Amino acid sequence: MNHQEVADRVLNAIGKNNIQAAAHCATRLRLVIKDESKIDQQALDGDADVKGTFETNGQYQIIIGPGDVDKVYDALIAKTGLKEATPDDIKAVAAAGKKNNPLMDFLKVLSDIFIPIVPALVAGGLLMALNNVLTAEHLFMVKSVVEVYPGLKGIAEMINAMASAPFTFLPILLGFSATKRFGGNPYLGATMGMIMVLPSLVNGYSVATTMAAGKMVYWNVFGLHVAQAGYQGQVLPVLGVAFILATLEKFFHKHIKGAFDFTFTPMFAIVITGFLTFTIVGPVLRTVSDALTNGLVGLYNSTGWIGMGIFGLLYSAIVITGLHQTFPAIETQLLANVAKTGGSFIFPVASMANIGQGAATLAIFFATKSQKQKALTSSAGVSALLGITEPAIFGVNLKMKFPFVFAAIASGIASAFLGLFHVLSVAMGPASVIGFISIAAKSIPAFALGGVISFVVAFIPTFIYAKRTLGDDRDQVKSTAPTKTVINVNDEIISAPVTGTSESLKQVNDQVFSAEIMGKGAAIVPSADQVVAPADGIITVIYDSHHAYGIKTTAGAEILIHLGLDTVNLNGEHFTTNVQKGDTVHQGDLLGTFDIAALKAANYDPTVMLVVTNTANYANVERLKVTNVQAGEQLVALTEPAASSVAATTV
Repeated sequence: MNHQEVADRVLNAIGKNNIQAAAHCATRLRLVIKDESKIDQQALDGDADVKGTFETNGQYQIIIGPGDVDKVYDALIAKTGLKEATPDDIKAVAAAGKKNNPLMDFLKVLSDIFIPIVPALVAGGLLMALNNVLTAEHLFMVKSVVEVYPGLKGIAEMINAMASAPFTFLPILLGFSATKRFGGNPYLGATMGMIMVLPSLVNGYSVATTMAAGKMVYWNVFGLHVAQAGYQGQVLPVLGVAFILATLEKFFHKHIKGAFDFTFTPMFAIVITGFLTFTIVGPVLRTVSDALTNGLVGLYNSTGWIGMGIFGLLYSAIVITGLHQTFPAIETQLLANVAKTGGSFIFPVASMANIGQGAATLAIFFATKSQKQKALTSSAGVSALLGITEPAIFGVNLKMKFPFVFAAIASGIASAFLGLFHVLSVAMGPASVIGFISIAAKSIPAFALGGVISFVVAFIPTFIYAKRTLGDDRDQVKSTAPTKTVINVNDEIISAPVTGTSESLKQVNDQVFSAEIMGKGAAIVPSADQVVAPADGIITVIYDSHHAYGIKTTAGAEILIHLGLDTVNLNGEHFTTNVQKGDTVHQGDLLGTFDIAALKAANYDPTVMLVVTNTANYANVERLKVTNVQAGEQLVALTEPAASSVAATTV
């Protein structure tokens, strides 16, 4: 790669005076652009040395690759006269250039609260779905499975007990997460959640009927009658209580000093919040919550299949705006009261939308002749079918426009079909082709047929239109000085650089890695803090931030080890390194360490990515089927191409 020429082409496409600030991480240029409408996107998309572009959080990011991005960045800085900046600097510049949006800030708060507890709700929801499969009649036969096989009844009851726990004690989970988000002690938040679901209180699901029957029990507090009502299955009351608790705690920390602060702040915060919970906040927000739930159910019942169709048509557009971040809060409320609501209509629609976007992306894969586009659409399309749509929507469909439109239409038609058959989910889960596991048992066949409708209606017109409009879109390699070179690669096994749980790169919450734009490999959710060399080789890339390593193995593989997501922003904090660029290392040698607990405490995802950046030089790059992996164990297998294809022209 000629780094000076790449910098020139990037500047020609963006505009030399159109860059407000520039930084880089291990793989990409991070730019703040003055006017994005002036960017020649087609030129960047057609550049053989640019692996992809996307915009996020006010930053325009251009993927170059490890070992090259820093050199392109240096050339870009020299040509523009811009000051060198860190990713943190860029983040501040991008934020300063954006007007504060209260709605988006609110959505971000909800997202921060609910995302951490989603795994618990998904686990409980899927167990609930499994229980429904075992106990539902007319699913596999006239009688239910437990009726035909009575020996399974105990298992079903045990599963049901485990499934109910996350929703019965939802206020504890929410209290912990919300109080932490509002800046309070999360354990005090969990304590308030426990208080709200005490067994001695009237169960939250029975409050309305108990009050209607005149059997509610009250506390007499200075002549004030306070209902002993629990808050099982409630969402809004817990959020309100968590905010008050965190606010009081911070107030007392500020005004009470020393040992008195440690002793009395938790007590004062709990007793005042508890009193407000049962007298004002809880009853008022329970009423608002019930009205919201009844309103949503009423809206679904009144609009029926037409409403579902419109929602399906607009769902992917809602994802683009970020408004979908409120959906976990709404779905949690619907599922927590499943006996009254019947389930959630949001999940089935989300599944149809994701299937549609995935199908449209795969249609481009089959229609295009561009190998670069094929590499992106194959992984992005499969990811979307499995519920991760960002690479498909932002990397392919929105750029080309027509795939996004066809996918939205397909989602609308499929969602309307689901509305006709009253398909609802009874659990949270993956909004994808495997979403049937979260659907009410009797509706699984209709859901599956809806998925087929969404896929077919999105795929066929997208493919036909693409074949007519794309023409011969083969990649045009840009170069001024062709040279002949030989790619020396051999079959090789790459070992795990850290100990932890292995997963697919497609599961990583970063569209560059999940779409495999940088190359194929594996991800590891780490459980130990040591990073070791995955093979014999030479250190080719090392950053001052110590969050990433580049290694060229003796067998020819080019490996990127990236520690955590966006950890370049930490500027080396929580990372140490034992090697320098140019060092020779052997498999198992200690490269450095990173503090996993500190990363999590700072709200950074510690997932480690191992990427073979010269994937194109191999016939196959495959993650070995391992789950729990120790540092040094075999993780990724590389297969060299046929002998006739080893020689290649580099231009």
